[in-house]
Amino acid sequence: MPIIIDIEASGFGAHSYPIEVGVVKANGERFCSLIKPQADWTHWDDFAQSLHGISPELLAKKGRPVQEVCSELNQFLAGQTAYSDGWVVDQPWLIKLFHAARQKMQFSISPLEMLLNEGQMAVWHSTKDSLLADLNHQPRHRASHDAALIQDTFRVTRKLALEHRPFIQTAS
Repeated sequence: MPIIIDIEASGFGAHSYPIEVGVVKANGERFCSLIKPQADWTHWDDFAQSLHGISPELLAKKGRPVQEVCSELNQFLAGQTAYSDGWVVDQPWLIKLFHAARQKMQFSISPLEMLLNEGQMAVWHSTKDSLLADLNHQPRHRASHDAALIQDTFRVTRKLALEHRPFIQTAS
C-alpha cells in the first residue's frame, strides 16, 4: 500500500495556501494537522471553506505553526515517498509550507497516477464514490479522511483490476 498525502487549502488559485495536511501510511498510521496561516497568507475562498469546513477562526485557534508541522512531517515521512491524487496542487502547497518554515522536505511526493494501472484507472471514480457512500467513510472533506479514502480506493481498485484482468495468451 502506498503512503497517501492530502492537503486542504484556503482556495484553488495561485494565491491559496495549505491549511491542513493529512497522511496515511501503509500500516494505517496517520498524521494530521491544521496549519496556522503566515501573516502574508491572506487569500481566502468561501467556496473552498464550504467544501472542507475549516474556517479562518478555527485555524487561528487550533492551527499549528508551520515550523512544527514541517518538522513533524519530516519525522513521520523521512526518506519515504508519499503519493497524492492531486499532486499538481498538493506539491506547490507543500513547497509553500516548507518555504515558510525555512525547512527542507526530507521526503518526496509523487503523483498517485504513477502507481495506477489502466484497470485501476478505469474503475477509480466509481470505486471511490462507492466507498464514500459506505458507512465506513462519512462524508467529511478533510485531509486525513481524504487520504484514508484514497488509500482504500487504491486497495480496492488494485483488487478489482487483478480479478478482472483479461487472460493473456502467449504465442507458441
